[in-house]
Amino acid sequence: MPDRGASRPLPPGQRVSRGWPVLHYGPVPRFRPEAWDLRVYGATATGATTRWSYEEFGRLPRVEAVVDLHCVTKTSVLGCRWTGVAAATLLELAPPAAEATHVLVWAEYGYGANLPLDDLRDPTCLLASHRDGEPLTPEHGWPLRLVVPRRYAWKGPKWVRGVEYLVGDRRGFWEQ
Repeated sequence: MPDRGASRPLPPGQRVSRGWPVLHYGPVPRFRPEAWDLRVYGATATGATTRWSYEEFGRLPRVEAVVDLHCVTKTSVLGCRWTGVAAATLLELAPPAAEATHVLVWAEYGYGANLPLDDLRDPTCLLASHRDGEPLTPEHGWPLRLVVPRRYAWKGPKWVRGVEYLVGDRRGFWEQ
């Protein structure tokens, strides 16, 4: 079992959560592996879209990162062991154009989170399928959620379906 103690300093105003709250906008999507894919598109180095089916994505190399999850609701879950594909792996397999500076990470129902491209380069940023050795539940983002330890969880969408490279920042769901 992971260490859930508050031995590390919390961001200002945060408190340790007793569990893992379920927070999201809209309904939980129904996962259909035969229809699921992940796409990287927009300002790519080649101008082409890269696509992985669920099966293909499952064959990409996996990494683990033990990091805290902080929510804008002022709760923090400490010491989560996330398993998934490093975001940096996507940047290698489907590189952005030289002029790309930001991304919009798209999820089901048109939810999008905008981030600087450098956040995806961070070695602890990953597209997670598991937490603490268990597959994510649908309510927590199965089959894929973005984990961005440098940001609060609202910048880590659940049910990820695409990464759009941008040559400038664009507003995400909550900014709009």
